[in-house]
Amino acid sequence: MWSILRKTPTSVVFLMFLLISGAAPKTRTPDPLPITLSDAQVKPLRKLVDKSLQNALEQALDRNPHWRKLINRKKMAVGVVDLTRPEAARFARVNGNQMMYAASLPKLAILLAAQQALKDGKIEDSPQLRENMQQMIARSSNAAATAVYSEVGGAPYVESVLRNKKYELYDPNYGGGLWVGKPYAKGGKRYPDPVMGTSHGATVTQVCRFYYLLALGRLIDPAHSADMLAILRDPDLHHKFVNSLDSLAPDATVYRKSGTWRNWHSDSVMVWGPHWRRYILVALVEDGSGEQICRDLVPVVESVLQGRFGGP
Repeated sequence: MWSILRKTPTSVVFLMFLLISGAAPKTRTPDPLPITLSDAQVKPLRKLVDKSLQNALEQALDRNPHWRKLINRKKMAVGVVDLTRPEAARFARVNGNQMMYAASLPKLAILLAAQQALKDGKIEDSPQLRENMQQMIARSSNAAATAVYSEVGGAPYVESVLRNKKYELYDPNYGGGLWVGKPYAKGGKRYPDPVMGTSHGATVTQVCRFYYLLALGRLIDPAHSADMLAILRDPDLHHKFVNSLDSLAPDATVYRKSGTWRNWHSDSVMVWGPHWRRYILVALVEDGSGEQICRDLVPVVESVLQGRFGGP
């Protein structure tokens, strides 16, 4: 049986496991992503910085004195990607290359590493792996994350995937990026990132790139991107960004991973709704009020995307 499963596309295997377990959703509509664009239409995210969107984002964030203080002290970073027209995406960021501790948000890197390991035949698909990936993302289970991290080979393999030239989700020349250098457990060897020396870190630019590549089916391939999107969709935890989106955009599809530890609050989301509400938002905050900051940030960024702060 396993020889057959190894030859079956990953997304098909996932659906088979859901059907066998009786856990297949009954009313879920097909994912609208990933988007299909030609190679000529896909540009590096850093080349998509839009001056108008950048100015509008900076003005909007600067209006809040507390946010302004945190940004000036490098304690708050925000990244936004407007995907209203995917072939002409627009990017803006504040403290975009500032490496910060990101708690559970870098579990995104473990998810990508697991999918790459499946693609490369390094590990075998199984119901337990599927359950661990789902719980690691939807409920941010540390035990599940540690299990997947260990299965793929720990920090050395995760780092090799993040530094892969195809993704470059960790690049010291641009402040670092996504990094997981320790299990999400008390024990385990620690591999600190070369820039900041943290075990679980991120920059908003690289997290935005993760979602941008995912939306375009460019993380591994369209089938594995679709698989990761299915895991990220409809998060179980409704705090931070999702708390605001529940009321602002109840009909939108939400793909999300967040993180919290003490004063460090991080969140990342890709929102796919009608008309203009198609965007990526990432925030990293080191402040006791970080939870509320993330909630308040959503309507402000949506106002920027709608052009209320001098944007298009």
